[in-house]
Amino acid sequence: MRTFIAQPEHGVAWISGASTGIGHALALKLAGEGYKVAVTARNHESLAELQAEASGLSGSIIVLDGDVTDPEDMEHVLASIEYEHGALALAIFNTGVYVPVHAEEMDRADFEKSFAVNLSGVVNCLLPAVRHMKAKGQGQIAIVSSAAGYGGLPTGAAYGAAEAALINMAESLKFDLDKMGIRIQIICHGFTESSLAAKNRFPMPSLVSPEKAAEQIAAGLKSSSFEVNFPKRFTLMLKLLQLMPYGIYFRLVNRWTGWRNRPLSSSGHHPATPHPAE
Repeated sequence: MRTFIAQPEHGVAWISGASTGIGHALALKLAGEGYKVAVTARNHESLAELQAEASGLSGSIIVLDGDVTDPEDMEHVLASIEYEHGALALAIFNTGVYVPVHAEEMDRADFEKSFAVNLSGVVNCLLPAVRHMKAKGQGQIAIVSSAAGYGGLPTGAAYGAAEAALINMAESLKFDLDKMGIRIQIICHGFTESSLAAKNRFPMPSLVSPEKAAEQIAAGLKSSSFEVNFPKRFTLMLKLLQLMPYGIYFRLVNRWTGWRNRPLSSSGHHPATPHPAE
């Protein structure tokens, strides 16, 4: 079966989590390529600014407010795309929060928040998108995960678990979606520059800008690859770590992060924030 690769003439591109970071940069990138890009987030003002920023590009930005944790919101977004703007050709699901988890002060809410946004938020977008694309007989879906999903890392018990689930979900769905003419990809990226990342007190190798990340993703969307990952040296290192026996894995991660030498946290609850790699 021929691999479907979306083009602007095929229809609308939908990006969730488009108010900041990678989603914002990718929306501008695709609008610059001629796409009509529907953007979703809870922050209407940021989306309106994005729409204004895209004026003059060959494509356009459509603002569709919505909360990915609300499945009815995402049904309404898809209905608006379908009935007001045209066929959905390309969907990029890019939402995530990072809640650092320290075992000495775990809070159930940290896990619930991470799973509600990072995992269920994607599912809430995925279900109406697949239903729409199935009726059309074609479509392309990209799920933005993280290299943190490759293996366990310090403070990543909630975030990494959700990102690993996204990778597994995309792999599992590919078998059936291929037969439906719907192409699915997984995007695993490393650290991306942001105001939050600037505050981190741990090594962030191969840091890339949101604009550079958007370029990598846009190129990957045009390729035949199932997985799009970057920066290559960083993601390859994490993949190779997974081939190591656990004794070596934990020793190397402790050395790389300096985690073994850090004192136990006693600072209290850690608020949910966009992940430094988003």
